[in-house]
Formats: sequence, C-alpha cells, structure tokens
Amino acid sequence: MYSGGSGGEADGTGKAPCSVFLADAVQFHHILSCARVFTCAVKQKGIKPMNEFNRAYTPKTGADSMDASVNEGLRAFMLGVYNKMALGLLLTAGLAYAFGALVPESVTLTLLTGPIGLVIMFAPLAILLLSSFAMKNPSPLAANLVYWSVVSLIGVGMGAIVYVYARQPDGMLIVSKAFLTTAIAFGGLSLYGYTTKRDLSGFGTFLIMGVIGIIVASILNMFIFQSSMMHMVISVVGLLLFAGLTAFDTQRLKNMYFQLVGDSRAMAVATTYGALSLYLDFVNMFQFLLAIMSGRD
Repeated sequence: MYSGGSGGEADGTGKAPCSVFLADAVQFHHILSCARVFTCAVKQKGIKPMNEFNRAYTPKTGADSMDASVNEGLRAFMLGVYNKMALGLLLTAGLAYAFGALVPESVTLTLLTGPIGLVIMFAPLAILLLSSFAMKNPSPLAANLVYWSVVSLIGVGMGAIVYVYARQPDGMLIVSKAFLTTAIAFGGLSLYGYTTKRDLSGFGTFLIMGVIGIIVASILNMFIFQSSMMHMVISVVGLLLFAGLTAFDTQRLKNMYFQLVGDSRAMAVATTYGALSLYLDFVNMFQFLLAIMSGRD
C-alpha cells in the first residue's frame, strides 16, 4: 500500500493513485456482493440463505456427518479456490511489474494518474457493484468474467506501487519482504479458518463494520487530515481486520461447501467468488503491511 499524504504523491516526478482507499472500498463492496451471489446460489437448491446458515451452522454438525479434514470433495473445492486465487495474484504481480517497471515512464504516468488513473482505480468497484445488482443468478462464465476483470484492473492499478518503490533504494526489497510476510501470514490464518472448531460467523458483522470504519477514516485522512500518524493507525487496524477476514472467509467457504455439494453450477460460482474474496483479503493485507514496513505516508 502506498499513499503520499492525501494526494498519493509518488515522488518528485508525479503522482501515484491512492490504492489504499480503492482496495478498502473494493473489499467492502466485494463482501456485500459476494454474500449476495452466494445467497442466490444456495436458493437454487431451496436451502437457507447464507446469513441464516451462518447463524445455524456449528462445526460440530459437520463433524458428526463427516470428517472435513479428509473429505475429498471439500479438499478439491478449497484447492480450486486457492488455485484460482494464486493465478489471480500471479496475473496481478505480472501486470503490476509490467506497468510499473517495463513500460515507458510516460505511459505509466498517463495510465495511473489523472482521469485515466481514476477510471482504472474505481473500475473494479464499479464492476462488483454492477454485478451484484445485475447478476441475480450468475453463471460460472459471468463469475469468471467478473473475477478476471477485477484482478486485471487491480493489477494495472498496483503498477503504481512498483513504479514508486522501484525508484527508491531497497524499495523492491521492501515490497518482496512485505509480500513474503503476507503470504506466510495468509497461509497460517487461512489454515486456522479451515481447521478451527470455533464458529467464526459471529465476527462477520464486527469485521465488516471495521472495514467501513477504515474506508471512512481513509477518505477523511486523504482529503482532510493528511496525517502520517493517522495513516499508520489505519494501516495497523486494516491489517488486523483483513487478517480476521482471511480466517472468516475461509471458514465461510468451508461451510458453504456442505450447502452446495451436489450442485456443480453453484459450486463453480462459489469457487470463483471465494477466490475473489481471499484474493482481496491478501491484496489488502499486503498493502497495509507494505505501508507499515516502509513507514511511508
């Protein structure tokens, strides 16, 4: 994550987009749209909507019927989610590096600043909002179009991170350390969400309200306060929130599997939106951690 003051100043050569606010907003609206899609998917089978399922579900129920740790179907489902998420991260990294380090500087500044930069920043949010309202019963193809569009646009937008840090001493080393640390933390948190017997659904409202708070604080700091201290506080709180969301989303996907098993169409949609959910958790954790490690405002 990077943001110079409120305007996102990259260095002396120009301005970089404020991806902090973008990533927070995208994640928030993704949570809402993803829940909406999952609810539509489970209604196809005539079962409870996800919010009701979260309240009623306890890990013990699943354990009574089968051992989830050895269930091949569940493992295949989660593996599909992780594989798609990994491909999304790979594409994001490739696009970020290409637009931040390989293309001419004039092209980078043109694409990532000004009106075009704003379009690239907010296009993922627009796609998620439109898909949540327009696709009441999304097909696997439509879900994939949403996923790869969002991932690609975020990848282009994150080219600003590469652009900024590639021009600083040890800048890319900081990025590499932040990515590796995020990967290790994400793996541990997701493993916890997958294996824990504790029902994490009760934390959902708290986490979502926390993300809303982060969005509001980011907007205020971006345009009004412009405080480096507030930016650091937002980064620390945001990191903790998305760490919690990683475990929460993992368990929710695991629970979702038992509701959708046998419906291949709904399972395919859940795999894609599940990958998007975890992908955005990872990206936000990475950006917040990068801000903390670099000490940049």
